[in-house]
Amino acid sequence: MKFNFRRYMLEKIQIIKQRFDEVNDLIIQPDIISDQPRYIKLSKEYKDLKKVVDKGEIYKDVLENISEAEQLIANSEDEEMVEMANMQLEEAKEALPKLEEEIRYMLIPKDPDDAKNVVVEVRAGTGGDEASIFAGDLFRMYSKYCSDKGWRVDVVSQSDGTSGGFKEIIFEVSGEDVYGTLKFEAGVHRVQRVPQTETQGRVHTSAATVMVLPEAEEIDFELDMTEVRIERTTSTGPGGQSVNTTYSAIKLHHEPTGMIVSCQDQKSSHKNLEKALKVLRSRLYEKELEKQREADSAKRKSMVSSGDRSAKIRTYNYAQGRVTDHRIGLTLYDLSNIIDGDIQKIIDELMLAENTELLKANDDVI
Repeated sequence: MKFNFRRYMLEKIQIIKQRFDEVNDLIIQPDIISDQPRYIKLSKEYKDLKKVVDKGEIYKDVLENISEAEQLIANSEDEEMVEMANMQLEEAKEALPKLEEEIRYMLIPKDPDDAKNVVVEVRAGTGGDEASIFAGDLFRMYSKYCSDKGWRVDVVSQSDGTSGGFKEIIFEVSGEDVYGTLKFEAGVHRVQRVPQTETQGRVHTSAATVMVLPEAEEIDFELDMTEVRIERTTSTGPGGQSVNTTYSAIKLHHEPTGMIVSCQDQKSSHKNLEKALKVLRSRLYEKELEKQREADSAKRKSMVSSGDRSAKIRTYNYAQGRVTDHRIGLTLYDLSNIIDGDIQKIIDELMLAENTELLKANDDVI
């Protein structure tokens, strides 16, 4: 039996419409409204489903216009009516491929983590002081990008480099669909330039590692606090007298995994603990996600957004003003703007590559 693509699309749209109607009824129920975590989750689902439903209505209208025009052309003897029907048919058929492509992308199963906030960890790698300076450049790049998108950036902890930048900096990013956007930044970033400390003018290669973790709420991952040892100490480094003389700094030791998370950014011990727990929970949640992805080949990780974290993903070459993303072979000669936060063009290309990959996998299932 020949596969009917349009029937398949209409059936999918109808299934989504049924779920949309269910969610629409649920979010006005008093018991759902009082259960904030569930209400937030359903509200996000409602918003996502509505996009597909609205696009589906346009699709059905276009198909209906095609059917009506074809019937008119076949049955009418009025030349003027036939001419108008031909124009309507041509217009509808021209709009159809683009509309079908948009809906196909919308029907790709979404990663539920895409809507989450993130915890980003940037660490200096090979290259000594220059690697720390580069880690600082990456932090500024992400800070500017997030600011331009209206996202909030909160530093959790930082370890300054001896000549500037950071040996390590951990920060949270809050906003809309943050993980779905920033997940492409995870991996090893490499810089090629003449360091400020280089007297011979030689180009050095240094690196920094970026980790992007979906922020895990308590409903996502239940942390057993009996497995966590909390160490309270006085803060070190800048922050003022009250920060340095009170036991406000927090260091968490997760006994089963050996993970250690520190936070001393806030004057309040309670706020530092809250931030440190968020980072620990996110790291452990990511660890669980890794196990699930490896165990389930049907949900294999995209090579674009979730490849080997030890792999080099991008090179910033200052001599040539060039930025190359090695995963998709993209090269842009716009380094000064990119390092100043204009990374949307790279992210757009990575998203397109991942969607194409996921679309092919989805079509193979069909």
